[in-house]
Amino acid sequence: MSSILIFSDDWGRHPSSCQHLTRSLMLQGDHRVYWVNTIGTRPPGWNLLTLRRGFGKIRSWFWDRGKTDSSTEEVSRNEPTPKILHPVMYPWFRHGFDRRLNRQLMSRAINRVLEKAGETDVTAITTLPIVADLPGELPAVKRWVYYCVDDWSRWPGMDARPLAEMETELIRKVDRIVTAGENLHDRIQALGRDSLLLTHGIDLDFWRGAQSGDARKNPEFTRNLPRPVFTFWGLIDERLEPEMVERLAQDSPQSTILLAGPVAAPEVAKRLEAIPNTRLLGMVPYEKLPQLAAESDVLIMPYRKNEATEQIQPLKMTEYLASGRPAVVRALRASEPWSDALDEADSPETFSRLARFRALSGLPSAQADSRKRLENETWDEKARQFEAYIMQETPETPETPETPEAGLPQNEIPTEK
Repeated sequence: MSSILIFSDDWGRHPSSCQHLTRSLMLQGDHRVYWVNTIGTRPPGWNLLTLRRGFGKIRSWFWDRGKTDSSTEEVSRNEPTPKILHPVMYPWFRHGFDRRLNRQLMSRAINRVLEKAGETDVTAITTLPIVADLPGELPAVKRWVYYCVDDWSRWPGMDARPLAEMETELIRKVDRIVTAGENLHDRIQALGRDSLLLTHGIDLDFWRGAQSGDARKNPEFTRNLPRPVFTFWGLIDERLEPEMVERLAQDSPQSTILLAGPVAAPEVAKRLEAIPNTRLLGMVPYEKLPQLAAESDVLIMPYRKNEATEQIQPLKMTEYLASGRPAVVRALRASEPWSDALDEADSPETFSRLARFRALSGLPSAQADSRKRLENETWDEKARQFEAYIMQETPETPETPETPEAGLPQNEIPTEK
């Protein structure tokens, strides 16, 4: 049995690509998995979001420690779950003191667990650069893998400079790197390292429920709502372009626009809530998303086009495709490989026109045929590729630039020390 230690978002909090991969790895192989719930990458602030998240973290550190979390979805599927670790962490990484403190807190807690379990040959995987100080601090870990799913330094609301510095260090230290998209693969290559390009997968059996006629006959989210229904699910943050939603609402005043997901940018949510015939549903359980998709006429992805969104790999995009519903998205680099399976828009006017047209015409047969490629994009297949790559005999780590500025956007590089 091999042992894997994973640093990522809280297990069961939302369906990330790393959680999907981990489930498939545990179902397919003989793996003992330790999952480390981290504090994330968004700096704390004086707002309700931070307070709610902070209280949740404190509760997990002092009341939930030692428990194995499991979501409703996992229980219903009778799937294996990893052992969840809740190390106490300091919520800043801006200064040397912050990083030294977090290195001590995390290494002490994790070493205690691994030593007690008798672990001596562990593979560590991280989706976050905030663990850059841990390689070399965990004796049981023999190889490190960076699963790069986003460019954290460009995410809105993130602390760009420390994240970029830590990622540059992490890239230099790890043994292998896996990237979730071509844009991320190119960025890592520009920093002097190679990576396995592994795009997001899909659980087709789970999403086939969205194509069932029964789901639409018994609406849970859209009962008595005007049609057509345009739906988005995902994080409500600065990457969304309210102008696209406003134009769609203006051009289709008798329709309903549903936005499902947690709010990370209250000012964006406030503007969206002010749009006529638009409703924010809040967090919808993952197992309910196929039902929400089935009740929708068109699935939409109204993102801005900027440096941040050109780096993202939206997991929802393949979920939209698997649902069998028409999809209209902002034209981004991530959508290019699927441009024959959905509709891309480059302006609010085009977005509105395409969304309204698809609400009338439905999914065209050509797009439906193109979506058959999803059969080769399952999470089980992605997990097999991932496992084969990270478990290879590890080569000597190549040299990369050691300056913190190597990973920073050009406009973030200081002109003087």
